Amino acid sequence: MKPTDEQTAAADAFHAGEHLAVQAGAGTGKTTMLALLARSTRRRGRCLAYNRAIAQDAAARFPRTVQCKTTHALAYAAVGHHYTPRLNAPRRPAWQTGQALGLTKAVRIGEREVSQRALSNALLRTVNRFCHTSDTEIARHHVPKLRGLEDKDLHRELASHIVPVARKAWTDLQNPDDGCVRFEHDHYLKIWALTRPKLDADFLLLDEAQDTNPVVEEIFLAQRDHAQLVMVGDSAQAIYHWRGAKDVMTGFNGTQLTLSQSFRFGPDLAEEANRWLHLADAPIRLTGTPAVSTEIGPVASPDAVLCRTNVGAMAQVMTLMADGYQVALAGGGDSLHALAQAARDLKEGRRTHHPELLLFPCWGDLQDYAAHDPAGRDLQPLVNLVDSHGADAILAAVAQLVPEPHAQVTISTAHKAKGREWPCVLIADDFARPKQHQQPGEPSDPATAPEPIDDAEARLAYVAVTRTRQRLDLGGLSWIHDTPGRAAEESGLSWQQGLCAPGR
Repeated sequence: MKPTDEQTAAADAFHAGEHLAVQAGAGTGKTTMLALLARSTRRRGRCLAYNRAIAQDAAARFPRTVQCKTTHALAYAAVGHHYTPRLNAPRRPAWQTGQALGLTKAVRIGEREVSQRALSNALLRTVNRFCHTSDTEIARHHVPKLRGLEDKDLHRELASHIVPVARKAWTDLQNPDDGCVRFEHDHYLKIWALTRPKLDADFLLLDEAQDTNPVVEEIFLAQRDHAQLVMVGDSAQAIYHWRGAKDVMTGFNGTQLTLSQSFRFGPDLAEEANRWLHLADAPIRLTGTPAVSTEIGPVASPDAVLCRTNVGAMAQVMTLMADGYQVALAGGGDSLHALAQAARDLKEGRRTHHPELLLFPCWGDLQDYAAHDPAGRDLQPLVNLVDSHGADAILAAVAQLVPEPHAQVTISTAHKAKGREWPCVLIADDFARPKQHQQPGEPSDPATAPEPIDDAEARLAYVAVTRTRQRLDLGGLSWIHDTPGRAAEESGLSWQQGLCAPGR
């Protein structure tokens, strides 16, 4: 395929030895761009891939002069292999690990009793969160915020119990021969990062740069003095901040270029994507391929239904199964099974170890928290679903999921859909609708200040609407086509100015 003008510009800058950050929109061929650069030089390079599948795909497309590995693979070769005996150790309940490290009893924080098991779970999550950062020591901000203890003072008190034991756990993990904490792959990556490694390469390629963990960012940027750095990604697809990822493209000290020609879809879908890119204040706008016919309209039989939340995905699974469909769930049903099992435990009077629900002693306490505490409102759909169908029915539905190759329709969250595509896609109705977009029949309230859409929500919507090749049903995101909103965009008004009137 003949390179586009944008690809040629990136190749020219690469040959000039410039550090590069290439913003590549959905369907513009990020990996193809990296392969083009790799094949245009005889210099030795390394490509840091986001996961093993991407690394294997890149290795098949890149020349032998470029080594394609995940950072975990590099870390294992350097230090991780010393910890092999601990990696193969049997699983151990978190409460036993906590007990071995000195967490032996419950503590009372505010109005809630935090059990020994909950403390132990928080301890291990603290260590994992530390491993994803560039920090050199475990501190209070690594301690996860627990449901019911979101207040700053309560979190500080929780951290006072967790941090000393977490530091003890980290010392335990650095022993390659023996220890009480189960050793995981992220642990040897962090140990390697703390050695400040120097990678032997003339240039370094970083794929999916918008979702880089700070620990990987530190390794990558540290090579700047001896290697040319090239990162490719899409800042508008940075949707994993909630689990510690960082968009390292923003603020990168290097030449900034773009790839805006999408080969996945046509002009109509590109226009739709650009609405969300505008709302996300993204640095790129897309152009569709005229030869690709991508339509926007109702989809009777979608290949995939994309949801905002796991609970929304659970509701879609049950609805479609009730209609007789063979249903698959992207990424498998483990997360839904865990939520439903946790709900059943609480309804039957047992405490759960699910990290989202472990502080609630019973189902009634969770119902009250979801209904009346502002921090718990996002749990209300789960409560409604369980109260309507029962935990057993949800567990039975999860058990009937089939592998994707055998399914009539795949259900996925927008997060798990990232990097994937289907012919026909339907957007589920659990995406948040801004208050300024009133439902049909609702009275207008001019005194109510319009709410701007959150950047993170706009980015997630952009990911969702760009997963299709042939036809997209906007479904739960169709409010974007409300007449005031479209007029505002076309006339250059802001989101807040254009959407204060009621939508249709």
